[in-house]
Amino acid sequence: MASKQLSREELDEKAKQGETVVPGGTGGHSLEAQEHLAEGRSKGGQTRKEQLGHEGYQEMGHKGGEARKEQLGHEGYQEMGHKGGEARKEQLGHEGYQEMGHKGGEARKEQLGHEGYKEMGRKGGLSTMEKSGGERAEEEGIEIDESKFTNK
Repeated sequence: MASKQLSREELDEKAKQGETVVPGGTGGHSLEAQEHLAEGRSKGGQTRKEQLGHEGYQEMGHKGGEARKEQLGHEGYQEMGHKGGEARKEQLGHEGYQEMGHKGGEARKEQLGHEGYKEMGRKGGLSTMEKSGGERAEEEGIEIDESKFTNK
């Protein structure tokens, strides 16, 4: 029990130094303040999702992502995504992160159907560290039918 209390004290100290120690608690100047902020933000997000419906909420998120991308520029946005991926990998561990990737691939395969997924794989297989699959396909005259990439 004492170690749990000590951990909260350490987190509170970090929060007082300006570090975000609770996901969604950014701006809170103590552990408790960050916990309250995170809870309020979560409830607010749920309410907004109910108001807009699933598609509307997704569209709002998409627009927010586009705005952030414009603010940061291409490289900054990529770096933000990389850092987020690394943080998620740390949370889930190696096996969990691999499983998440596998599930994502399966979901995309289901969205595109067999032909679309196969065509996307052909394009991806052409990519190198220097060039995208699309660039290589164009240079080498390889036909990639991107119309197959659309959801079924």
